[in-house]
This record gives sequence, structure tokens and C-alpha cells, in this order.
Amino acid sequence: MLTQTTTRVLEPNDLDAALAVLDREPVANAFVTSRVRVAGLDPWRLGGEMWGWYEDGMLTSLCYAGANLVPVCATPRAVRAFADRARRAGRRCSSIVGPADATAGLWRLLEPHWGPAREVRAHQPLMVTDRMPDDIAPDPYVRRVRKDEMETIMPACVAMFTEEVGVSPLSGDGGLLYQARVAELVGSGRSFARVDEQGRVVFKAEIGAATPQACQIQGVWVAPEYRGRGLAVPGMAAVLRYALADFAPVASLYVNDFNTAARRTYRRVGFEEVGAFMSVLF
Repeated sequence: MLTQTTTRVLEPNDLDAALAVLDREPVANAFVTSRVRVAGLDPWRLGGEMWGWYEDGMLTSLCYAGANLVPVCATPRAVRAFADRARRAGRRCSSIVGPADATAGLWRLLEPHWGPAREVRAHQPLMVTDRMPDDIAPDPYVRRVRKDEMETIMPACVAMFTEEVGVSPLSGDGGLLYQARVAELVGSGRSFARVDEQGRVVFKAEIGAATPQACQIQGVWVAPEYRGRGLAVPGMAAVLRYALADFAPVASLYVNDFNTAARRTYRRVGFEEVGAFMSVLF
């Protein structure tokens, strides 16, 4: 029995205890919960390790350490322990992302060893809704992307990622991992788009994570030449309708605080701010 505070890499038989921690904050933890529910805690299937923080033998905090470093329900003492483990292991992630307080604590401790970051986004409002807006008609042309439309959706996904993150997802491995991720979203029916008469994507979004309690919308993008034409609000309403009908009773997203147009769009569709995320990009 673990009687002192300690961290360790969780194993498959720790799944129930890990899910109990994740379920404490189902909206904020949707990304990690979604991965764990699909892959369990085996690092090879999960795409990274799950670190656990124990106090008096009880698992109280988690940290997902894969392509992203993501603190989960992390107390200040857990943050210090996770930062120490991450520092010793060396940086393997492309970002640190999660609830703002815990992420800020991690970065404060890791920056002397991992810094400088390419960009720090210290305040990204977390927004949620559990209902459709009464006064907005969903765009009838927004639909699920079909499995045979990868060549149609991929350029829009690359453009969105590059615009949002500041680097192309095709760098490094030539885009193999990113293409696999897009294919996974398309194959699971979680990619949505409006396509014009020339076969170009003019609006798109994905449900990047889904659990029984909550889902997270991501990758919202309007083609530059179509911006300012009022596509975003009805497009988001259409994606929200799919999200609430097919995936979870609550839909969430997080957005850069400086993106005033996007925040206005999400509020118009009925999303309300309930917290904040933070992202550190390398």
C-alpha cells in the first residue's frame, strides 16, 4: 500500500481509479478521458504514459505525457511532482496544455529547463453549452465528411492547423501522424464540413473528443475568402446539433482569448465561459 505521497506510471489495472479522477471534471478532462476510454492505460495504445499522483494511498491527480503534456485535476503538490518527473525525462511533447492554473504551474517549473517556448497562450476561455440556440437555424449544408473525401478535407485541416498553431502539421514526418488523426476523425463520423460547388471546403469543424459526459469541438475554420459572410454561426449551430444528438449531453470548446470574432460566434450560438485553459507551444 502506498502510504506516502508519490508518483508512478499507471498500468492497465489502474483504469478504474484513473477514470474516477477524470470523471471529477468531465468537461475539462474530455480530451484525456476520450483517449483513455478508447485505449486504456497501456502506453503503446494510449500514445503516452499516464502519471499518477498518490496521497495516502489514494490516486488524486493525473498527468498525460504523450504528444502533449496534460495535467488532470492536478493539485499544487502534484504539479511539482509531475514537473520533476517531466524535467528528468526531458521534453518529448510538442505542447503543454490543460486547465490554466495547473498548466501555468507546470510551465513555471519547467521553463528554466525546457524554455523558451515558441508561444505561450496563457488564457484560453473554456466554453460549454448543453442546448441548441432558439434563434439560429443550423446551416443545412454542413454535413459529415465521408470516408472517401480525405483529399477534400485535408487541405482545409492543414490550413486551419497552420493558421492556429503557427507551424505546418506536415513538417517533421511529412504529415503521416496528422493525416492519420484526420482519417480517424473522418472514419468515426466526427468531421463536419460545408463544401461549395467547386468541391472546396468553406467551413469545417471536428468533434475532437467524446465521452459519455461531454464532447469537445475543435478545428473550427472558415475559408479566408468566405469570411465575413455569416457562415460561422449557422455552421457552428449545425455542428452543435450533431454533437448533442449523437455524442454527449454537453459540448465544449476552448478558444484563444485574442480571437474576439470566434468568441463572439460561440457566444452567439449559446456557449458560456466556465473556466480557462492554457497552452505552451514548442
